[in-house]
Amino acid sequence: MPDEIALKVSNLDVHYKDFQALWNVFLEAQKGEIVSVIGANGAGKSTLLNTIAGLLAPTQGAIECLGEKIDGLPPYKIVPIGITLVPEGRRIFPRLTVYENLIMGSYTPRTRSSRNEALKKIYQLFPVLKDRHNQMGDTLSGGEQQMLAIGRALMSNPKLILCDEISLGLAPVVIKSIYGRLRQINQEGITIVLVEQDIKRSLKVANRAYIMLEGKMVLEGEPSSISEEQVRKAYFGI
Repeated sequence: MPDEIALKVSNLDVHYKDFQALWNVFLEAQKGEIVSVIGANGAGKSTLLNTIAGLLAPTQGAIECLGEKIDGLPPYKIVPIGITLVPEGRRIFPRLTVYENLIMGSYTPRTRSSRNEALKKIYQLFPVLKDRHNQMGDTLSGGEQQMLAIGRALMSNPKLILCDEISLGLAPVVIKSIYGRLRQINQEGITIVLVEQDIKRSLKVANRAYIMLEGKMVLEGEPSSISEEQVRKAYFGI
């Protein structure tokens, strides 16, 4: 059976007014893969994810998800298709409880009827969220807030999750735990596109990797085929 494409980005340009942030960017993720996009600060990684999620509109190019053309669609039309974003900085609702934050992730008609089942799965995946379900979001630790952001994304019953810098500012032991949960999520058949600055961890977990430099894709391949020298040259431009 041939591989099925979950996400395909082709010839993507994105501008912030007169500043061009992405140049002819391409990316492909097969169903069930973990695809890592790595690069230094300012490489365009978050811009790419935000464009796929509908927060930014491309000035050129195409984005297809699960056979549907989504470039230019607003987020409220993209989420029901099966795409969700775990944003950089977590961006939970600080003055809502853990439970209320999670419920906010299931606002689409398709997911409202399955809220209880989704909550049960998330509490199994992140037991600490069940323990803290009545606590306000801003009382959680950084790691717990990241778990909450991932849990909120899962409430929409996604087929594809876009994860933006989920290890940023977290202790190594917490990062290891969160990456373990990502593997569990992926084993359930959910495709993951993972943006990270952590080169080694990204390459270790991914089926395929892309490296960005100054708004362009400069390297692509299976992690085992990418050498440290290639990464260094692509990552730092030297």
